Amino acid sequence: MDKLHLDKHISRQFNEELESLRQQVMTMGGLAEEMISDATRAVVEGDTELAQKVVEADDRVNDMEKAIDERCIFILARRQPTASDLRLVVAMLKTINDLERIGDEAEKIARMAISLAEADRPRNNYRELEIMGTTVRGMLHDALDGFVRLAPEVAVDLVREDKNVDADYEAALRQYHTYLVEEPRSTRRILDAIWVARSIERIGDHAKNIGEYIVYLVEGKDLRHASLAEMERELAEDDDSD
Repeated sequence: MDKLHLDKHISRQFNEELESLRQQVMTMGGLAEEMISDATRAVVEGDTELAQKVVEADDRVNDMEKAIDERCIFILARRQPTASDLRLVVAMLKTINDLERIGDEAEKIARMAISLAEADRPRNNYRELEIMGTTVRGMLHDALDGFVRLAPEVAVDLVREDKNVDADYEAALRQYHTYLVEEPRSTRRILDAIWVARSIERIGDHAKNIGEYIVYLVEGKDLRHASLAEMERELAEDDDSD
C-alpha cells in the first residue's frame, strides 16, 4: 500500500489496525463471493441444502458488517485520520455496506432456489441465470482484487461488465414475459426466476460501486455518477500526470 503511504505511520499499532481492518473487509468479501456462487448453483441444480447454507451465511455477513463498522468508527474517533488514511476508512465503510447488500441479495436468490426446486424445471435449466450469476461473481472478485492492489482502472472494467449484466437482465425479462404468455401454468416459477434475475442484476450494481470506491481511495475523486467516457477520461488524465 506504498502508493498512498498508508503504511508510513509513527504508530505501529495504527498500521496494524488499518491492515487488520482491510483483511476483515476482504474476508467479508470472500464470503459474499461464495454466497453468490452457491446461491446461483442452488438455483441451477435445485439444491435446497446448498440454498439453506446461503440463507444461514447471511447472518455471518451481517455480523461482519457490524464488527467492521464499529472498528472503523473507533478509528475515526480515536485516531482522527486525515488524507489517504481517512479515505481508506471511508472506502471500507462504504464497501462493507455494499457487501452486506450483496449478502442480502444472495439470500433472496437462495430462498427463490428453494421455491424453484419444488417446481418443474425448464429445458435450459436456468442457463441465463447461471451466466448472469457467474458474471457478477467475477465482478465482485475483480473489485476485491482491485481494492487490494489499489487499482482504480478496475472501475472502468466493472462499469462495462455491469452494462453487460443489465443487457442480460433485460433479455431475460423479455424471455420470461414470453413464457408467462405461453406457459400460464408456470406463472409462479417464472415470477420466482424474474426475482432471481433482479437480485443478480443488483449484485452487479453493488460490485460496480466498490470499483468506484477504489477510485475515491486512490485518486480522491468521486465518480459515482460519472459516465463510462467521463470515468475513462478522468483516470487517463491521472495516468498522464504520474
